[in-house]
Amino acid sequence: MTILVATHPAFERHDTGPGHPERPERLMAVRRGLEASGVRDAFVYIEAEPAPLEAIQAVHPGRYVQALSELTAAGGGWIDGDTVVVEESYEAALLAAGAGLDVARRLQAGEADAGFCAIRPPGHHATPTRSMGFCLLNNVAVTARYLASAGDRVLIVDYDAHHGNGTQDVFWADPQVVYVSLHEYPLYPGTGAMDETGDGAGAGATINFPLPAGATGDVYRRAFDEVLAEQLERWKPDWLLLSAGFDGHTRDPLTGLGLAAGDFADMTRWLQRFVPPGRTIAFLEGGYDLEALTNSVASSVAALVDVNTRPEPATSGGPGAHVVDAVLRRRELLMVDPLPKPVAAPTPAPKASPATSADERRGAGEGTTSPASGH
Repeated sequence: MTILVATHPAFERHDTGPGHPERPERLMAVRRGLEASGVRDAFVYIEAEPAPLEAIQAVHPGRYVQALSELTAAGGGWIDGDTVVVEESYEAALLAAGAGLDVARRLQAGEADAGFCAIRPPGHHATPTRSMGFCLLNNVAVTARYLASAGDRVLIVDYDAHHGNGTQDVFWADPQVVYVSLHEYPLYPGTGAMDETGDGAGAGATINFPLPAGATGDVYRRAFDEVLAEQLERWKPDWLLLSAGFDGHTRDPLTGLGLAAGDFADMTRWLQRFVPPGRTIAFLEGGYDLEALTNSVASSVAALVDVNTRPEPATSGGPGAHVVDAVLRRRELLMVDPLPKPVAAPTPAPKASPATSADERRGAGEGTTSPASGH
């Protein structure tokens, strides 16, 4: 069994400054997790390559990318109260967006059984036209768009504690990509309510579980078993892309969920059964307690090749079952089982989701703005 691990030294040169939670030391913690995973012999390390401009522009318009390039070339600065760039950040962003593309192509060629992108900056908050929440380009969306454009059905599961408003926005009306988010609510960025389910041809292809603080792994497992299992068996995704944010860990300083490393292993292993072998890629998103990040990476990466590495057991007993029940009732009432039938290619210009209003979506912990308005 082989796992492609895509990373690059440039990711550590994206310097967010003293005291910033999304800091270069996170990648050091990730490396410790990889070493502790028990599957080191399975790793094939590859150096990430920058995403081609056309692949980025399939998600972000050219004027947005140009604005980000100009801001970093001028020395960088704060885009908002949480999102900061330096001169080296543009290179890091291009590489982070390109890592998944390279892994996907290698998996298509049969080079490995799964992939893990050890990248930063993270991406799931980046909307087509706005950097926010530490994110510059939407890494998982760039890869998902590439795969969907070839007609593949792509399942994105985002278990970061913060809702991936940017990813939801990109695929809001796209039946080729199912976006599932399990996140703490209310919490930054204020999106991800239960009634946000997609629009047009993509109605029903967005599934949000807005969970209360303290939710534990048994709630996530219930969501998978009672809401997702039957629908995914019918929809039959070709690819699983994980927005692997580990800030749902109970020790994370920015969030209030109650997960542990064993829960991330359980989620990874459970979800992989719905896609063919060699069609899973995990993308690093959040996770800001370094020890928790190390343990969570060790567990989840080992699970990619069905190895049981558990520095911490799975959790149970927290609140949130009522949310799972409510999501199930809502989907039954809306008659969105099975998921929307995919089309041959994604909708070229999907409508915006409710996740993109800067004024409505400002919140504590992370912020919103466009690179063009950075200061």
